[in-house]
Amino acid sequence: MATKHHSIDEYIATFPKDVQEVMQEIREAITSVAPDAVETISYDMPTFNLNGTYLIYFAGWKKHIALYPVTGKISEVLAAELSGYKGTKGSVHFPLNKPMPLDLIRRITELRIAENQAAAAKRPAN
Repeated sequence: MATKHHSIDEYIATFPKDVQEVMQEIREAITSVAPDAVETISYDMPTFNLNGTYLIYFAGWKKHIALYPVTGKISEVLAAELSGYKGTKGSVHFPLNKPMPLDLIRRITELRIAENQAAAAKRPAN
């Protein structure tokens, strides 16, 4: 049975030391622009929640770190910067054998904050 992680620290600790350092840099890049985001684990991935819903996730893989979600709007706004990276419809994959684009991760997070706040403003108040 797969191990369930209970914290981002626990998740990061399962990777080799060099990957742990990269993941910590990503975590710090996200929290630098989203200091009010709450850290948690969702879908067994490090997750940052804001305004009562998810903001951004990241996950480690054998050869890359994936960042989720990369929405259509983000893909459009950052098309040039994202063009050098693989990914899926809703993610971008940053290879572990290249420097991590921390400024790009911060920009993606900033755009996700704007999307998150716009969605929160549309939700009915309780």
